[in-house]
Amino acid sequence: MGLFNRRSAAVVAPVVAGVSAGVSGSSLSHLTGDYVIDSTHSEIGFSLKYAKVTTMRGRFTEYDGRLRLDGSEPSASTAEVVIKVASIDTALAGRDEHLLNGDFFAVEEFPEMVFRSTGAERVDEDTFRMDGELTIKGVSRPVSLELTLNGEVVDPMGNVRVGFDGSATVNRSDWGLTYNAALEGGGVLISDKIKLTFDISAIRQA
Repeated sequence: MGLFNRRSAAVVAPVVAGVSAGVSGSSLSHLTGDYVIDSTHSEIGFSLKYAKVTTMRGRFTEYDGRLRLDGSEPSASTAEVVIKVASIDTALAGRDEHLLNGDFFAVEEFPEMVFRSTGAERVDEDTFRMDGELTIKGVSRPVSLELTLNGEVVDPMGNVRVGFDGSATVNRSDWGLTYNAALEGGGVLISDKIKLTFDISAIRQA
């Protein structure tokens, strides 16, 4: 585990004097810059209904992401995230192998999923909406992410970090992920609706 962990009790300093780790005030101009996602302190996950009565959760452990934040004009902010599909982790090896084969992600032919933003909007003090295209198995579909800016800090190594969390709900069938199995008594094994979740720590580049 690295020295700096978002989930630890490490003491961090505010980026700007008088601004706490939680963002206050309407100006975000001090956040303007280019950032890379720190995957060791971030998580991209998903959840879905399994067998109608329980929630199955998973995550992707390998990805690269770059952000351009414009604090003066948030609508000019951009993001791109490239996810290695083979890094899927649902805590069950056999299930992961099934998700990677032709029934689902067909990872040999389509090794990456990509999100590229197409627009951004500041909804209120610390809530944002980022629209974009999510590409899975060569199919691109629009997705709208609801994001909360958790704050900004200087970590013990001197890195300027911003933190976001958020989510989006999509239908997997929109990307051709249609595999399913019927349940005795009616219904299907795997829900079409998937909740995507994001817990992001990004480091500003010099």
